[in-house]
Amino acid sequence: MEWSLTHFWLILALVLSLAELTSGVLVLLALGIAAALTALLTALGAPFEWQLVGMGVFSGILVPIAIRWIKPRFSPKGVAYGTTGTGVEQGKQYRTLKRDFDGASGIKVNGDFYRLRTSDTGMTELPAGTEVIFERFDGTTAVVHTITQKEQ
Repeated sequence: MEWSLTHFWLILALVLSLAELTSGVLVLLALGIAAALTALLTALGAPFEWQLVGMGVFSGILVPIAIRWIKPRFSPKGVAYGTTGTGVEQGKQYRTLKRDFDGASGIKVNGDFYRLRTSDTGMTELPAGTEVIFERFDGTTAVVHTITQKEQ
């Protein structure tokens, strides 16, 4: 069997599509489909330069489609990816937790644990279950303040 550019594009499509199993972002799948479409161009007799142009055009069309319209349909409901740290949590009320392995105090924001520090006293340890209001992030530390009786 003689190898051709069609085989190359098909192998690339297969490798990219299989690599998608490790990421789940759908970008590699879109690139795999673009490579398969480029293999179709090759089978139709397009020169190598036009194959590269075709791969670029197919990728430029399919990757944004995969990210903007297809990926949100596969994401769990109620999860706003990429919003943590942008300020959308500011002013929300949380209960403090103690982390299992080191006993650190923190809060869970969108399912992720963040160590805390109070804005007024700078304390980093609060009892579990203490109600706090999130103010901002300082690096990976959640800056909070405890709820007083008049805030409730």
